[in-house]
Parts: sequence; C-alpha cells; structure tokens
Amino acid sequence: MPDKKPAYRQSGLIWLGISVFIVILDQLTKALVSQNLEYRQVIEILPVFNLTLAHNYGAAFSMLSQAGGWQRWFFAALAATASILIIGWLRAVPRSQRCFGISLALILGGALGNLIDRLIFGYVIDFLDFYWGSAHFPAFNLADSAITVGAVLMLFYSFFLEPKSKPA
Repeated sequence: MPDKKPAYRQSGLIWLGISVFIVILDQLTKALVSQNLEYRQVIEILPVFNLTLAHNYGAAFSMLSQAGGWQRWFFAALAATASILIIGWLRAVPRSQRCFGISLALILGGALGNLIDRLIFGYVIDFLDFYWGSAHFPAFNLADSAITVGAVLMLFYSFFLEPKSKPA
C-alpha cells in the first residue's frame, strides 16, 4: 500500500519550521537590541566584536542606502518575490534532500526577517559589528547570517552532494 503521508511531509516544506525559528529569533534579537541600545551606541564584547545598533536603508553592505527611499519598496518586493519562489521550490524538493531543503529554509527565514523590518521601519536593524583594528565589516544581523549560511550550504550541496546524472 502506498505511503499516505501529507504532501508537505514528503516535500521540503517540512523544513519551514527552520524558517519560522529564524524569523522569530531574528525579530527577538532585533527588538532586544533596539530596546536596550541607543542608535549607534557601541558595546564592546570582544577585542574584535561590538554590539551596535545600526539602521540599513539599503541592501547588503548598505548598497543604495542613499537612494532616496525607493529602495525600501524595491528591496521589500525583491524579498517578497524571492520568498514566494523559495516556498515553491521547497514544495518541489524531496524531503530526503536535507542539506538543500535546510539551505532554502535558512535563506527564506533570513529574507522574511529582513522583509519584516523593511515593511515596519523602512530599514533593516543591524547590530553585529566585527572589526580588525580600525577596519569594520559592515554591521549585520541574524537574518543576514541565516542567508549567508544558507547560501554556503546550497553551494556545498551543489558541488558535493547533489545527485549527478550519468552522461548519455
């Protein structure tokens, strides 16, 4: 008798719980930092790491942050579109492709976490500030970290784990 599990249990949609966890953790940490730090306040944690509240009106590395406001809606639409596409992609991914499903779920959770900020505040809340000497890496947040880890996992999957088709 065929397995009668619901479709979401057989597909990559099972990994959506990871996305929800990322969104909740991202929003909680942003709220905690926003409530306890003044804008641009720096709290030194380690000799190479600070907590500092920053607002990113642009994209990665503050790209287009001075564009006049249209970028808010452009990046929000981009994140919403990407999220919808990723959910569709997850539906098509077999549950057995764990690494790929988890990578998509991490990217989705990060995209949604930053989308929420853009829609509510008009900017993304960043607070993780790594530096070496006087050289600072652009501040980022947990959503950005999830997107990065998801992209690295996707590359790992693509190069090392993806089932290869045999040449004809």
